[in-house]
Amino acid sequence: MLVSILEPALGLIIWQLLIFGVLFFILAKFAWKPIIGALQEREQSIDDALSLAAKTRQEMTDLKSGNEKLIAEARAERDRVLKEAKEAGDSMIAQAKADAQKVGAEEIEKARAAFNQERINAIASLRKETASLSLEIAEKVLRSQLSNRTAQETLVSSLLADAKLN
Repeated sequence: MLVSILEPALGLIIWQLLIFGVLFFILAKFAWKPIIGALQEREQSIDDALSLAAKTRQEMTDLKSGNEKLIAEARAERDRVLKEAKEAGDSMIAQAKADAQKVGAEEIEKARAAFNQERINAIASLRKETASLSLEIAEKVLRSQLSNRTAQETLVSSLLADAKLN
């Protein structure tokens, strides 16, 4: 008995092979195509997702490099604008200094001209005043000296003597 349990029955093996064959046929006919199709579809969606991820990664890299390029261009533009503004400011300062020096020189020249005119006017006024005072003094001296007759004769003779010498 022990041996009969261990020995397989030939009928059982045939029935098992027949059931396995029918099951294999049914699975091959109805189940494997959809399963394989679903697996292929899943594989395709995974491949699509991977390619989309790679494409997205590449786009991100491109965008990053584009952003870095834009940032570099913006910095260069900022530096250029700052340089131009500094140059314009320096130019304006230099122009303002030149204008101030020109205006200052003109004002100094006007002040010199006004000073010279005032000096000329003062000298003329002093001459006029001096001449007036000299005439008054001479008149007073002459009146005092010409009040007597002998003094007049002495003055006239000295003037005549001086006139002949010249």
